[in-house]
Amino acid sequence: MTDEHVTTHQAEDDARNADILIWVNGALKPREQALVSVYDSGFMLGDGVWEGVRLYDGKWAFLDDHMDRLFEAAKAIDLDIRLTREQVINALLETQAANGMQTDAHARLMVTRGVKARPFQHPSLSRSGPTMVIIMEHSRPKIPRPIRLATVPHMRGLPMTQDPKLNSHSKLNCILACIAAEKAGADEALMLDVHGFVNTTNACNFFIVKKGAVWTSTGDYCMNGITRQKVIDLCRANGIAVFERNFSLVDTYSADEAFLTGTFGAQTPVSEIDGRQIGTGQMGPVTERLRALYKELVARS
Repeated sequence: MTDEHVTTHQAEDDARNADILIWVNGALKPREQALVSVYDSGFMLGDGVWEGVRLYDGKWAFLDDHMDRLFEAAKAIDLDIRLTREQVINALLETQAANGMQTDAHARLMVTRGVKARPFQHPSLSRSGPTMVIIMEHSRPKIPRPIRLATVPHMRGLPMTQDPKLNSHSKLNCILACIAAEKAGADEALMLDVHGFVNTTNACNFFIVKKGAVWTSTGDYCMNGITRQKVIDLCRANGIAVFERNFSLVDTYSADEAFLTGTFGAQTPVSEIDGRQIGTGQMGPVTERLRALYKELVARS
């Protein structure tokens, strides 16, 4: 590689993050004291769900959508959060106030099935109630160049294995994909679905632009990304043709632009896939327009 490795969650260093307070089961604790048990279901088995939300100018962007997804995911894995939606939001706001954050912050809300009586997987062994943690950091994205992708053999699978729509703590499949991409000299992994169609990356949703039209996957095998849906909605509202469809690597390599979406980076341009330059290798005009439209949407939401 000719320059530094880049990640889609790369942020500016911020010394204030050394002194953050972290919300752990109702208590705000300094970073070094914010601990969970080695018997916790999340640590032991990856048994839990999470959400990432961003703070812009005093407002948590699309918070209702994120709360919907958190509670839907908890219900899907039969996890009782034991807090109401309002109580979860209040915990988020309490953590924000304790850390004095107003903008350019990122929060990760994590809920696991809680501490287990014995170190085995059966859910009945989680008898103490759920564990909930909110990590909130000063976080300004710093992605110095477009992202390079490499296609990997790891797939986003069928719903009867581990539904890829779940934002679960069990991320090993995506981590292995990321490792494979890094070993191939790329920044992030491009993952296919079970039919061999282009799907998503290990951490973000994936889009291409061809002849002014925006393409993304059918959504059947990828995370139901909130930023992904906002981009689709923005296209429809602003006269940009958008298609949720099956497409192959052949379509992808010949794209005029490619970009990723996610809560952290919003819209991140892609320069290269499997050693093939995409378009000019820089952010394209459609991606740039969508970035501006998304920024406007965040400001008025």
